[in-house]
Amino acid sequence: MLRQRVITGVILAGAFLAAVLFLPLEVVAVIFGAVSAAGAWEWSGLSGMKTAVGRALYTLLYMVFLMTLWFVFAPGESPSPDVFQPWLGIACFFWSVVMLMVESYPGTAWVWRTQISRAFAGLFILATTWLSTIFLLTLSSGTWLLVLLVLAVAVADIAAYFAGRRWGRHKLAVRVSPGKTWEGFWGGVTSVVALSLIIAYVLPNHMAHLSVITLVLMGLAVAGASVLGDLTVSMVKRETGVKDSGKLLPGHGGLLDRIDGLCAAAPVFALGLLLAGY
Repeated sequence: MLRQRVITGVILAGAFLAAVLFLPLEVVAVIFGAVSAAGAWEWSGLSGMKTAVGRALYTLLYMVFLMTLWFVFAPGESPSPDVFQPWLGIACFFWSVVMLMVESYPGTAWVWRTQISRAFAGLFILATTWLSTIFLLTLSSGTWLLVLLVLAVAVADIAAYFAGRRWGRHKLAVRVSPGKTWEGFWGGVTSVVALSLIIAYVLPNHMAHLSVITLVLMGLAVAGASVLGDLTVSMVKRETGVKDSGKLLPGHGGLLDRIDGLCAAAPVFALGLLLAGY
């Protein structure tokens, strides 16, 4: 299983890098939109939709939402970051509320037990993830910013997995995801902080806008947000009664099982850059 996960991960990483490094923004936006639409299809199942027609209509609604966002924000015309900031702020506020819900689960389970609440949450989460990644690409050195974000989320996930297996004793959120431990969490956070320091040293020209302290603080925020995204999808899956969001990725389960951390980390990272004056 681990070998299959690694092979799938390498293929996904190669495809991602090829897209962001060599394709224009408009094409990348379409590709990311298609990927997130696949996530919407999976989320429709997590919402409790049983029929293929219902799930297809949900996915179509999501795609229309993305097209509306594209025309409203017009990222291809290099809009001012101030245009994106309110949406990024709302997304981060949403995740702050979700963090409280995860911490209080199952006391807050009633919020997630209706199909309509899970459906709307999915539309918002996936759309703001897409918008955040496209926004990053409009910034100076945007390609590197997006690559570093994805790398940070991956490092946090991998380090947490191995640290948890090696030293895990104390449960992080036993009612939401029994397998996660505080030792794994701190292993992921420490690794991302180390990555932030390496980035500050290796890419000083690309990160000249940000101090080392700012990079470390943003690394902490991204690592914490990625865990929150993971726990949130786990909470929704628990309410739905499924183990994986789908079977799209061999060795990984569904697409949402791989991008859940990115969903929370992307708006946090994007807003953090704006607040830091990038």
